[in-house]
Amino acid sequence: MSLKIRMARAGTKKRPVYHIVVADSRYPRDGRFIERLGYFNPLLPKENTDRLKFDIEKAKAWLAKGATPSDRILRFLDAAGVRKREARNNPEKALPRKERKARAEAAAKAAPPAKPAAPKTPGARAPGAPAAR
Repeated sequence: MSLKIRMARAGTKKRPVYHIVVADSRYPRDGRFIERLGYFNPLLPKENTDRLKFDIEKAKAWLAKGATPSDRILRFLDAAGVRKREARNNPEKALPRKERKARAEAAAKAAPPAKPAAPKTPGARAPGAPAAR
């Protein structure tokens, strides 16, 4: 049984609130869970203390038992100083689409041209293919 510390969505349409839960990874996102560790309300401002309520001690206990946190939960644990999160490097993220496309075209032009395929002989057929009538 692989355990995950992840968020389960609650709240109404266009007004999400997330419960931070420990669940088996095979269960659905909003389905059955083992224990609830807190909640996260992304609609509140970042400086509001009610935005995130998270029982760090319970999370430490579940991490010791082998639970793996999701990316967002790992951010919360990193902010609390419990577990270090590796910084990601995506240099293409901040570039506008036009610039990305121009770079891709420039890279394609700089690459050596591919060899042309051998010309097919007319009337030749693949082995095992039925004859044309």
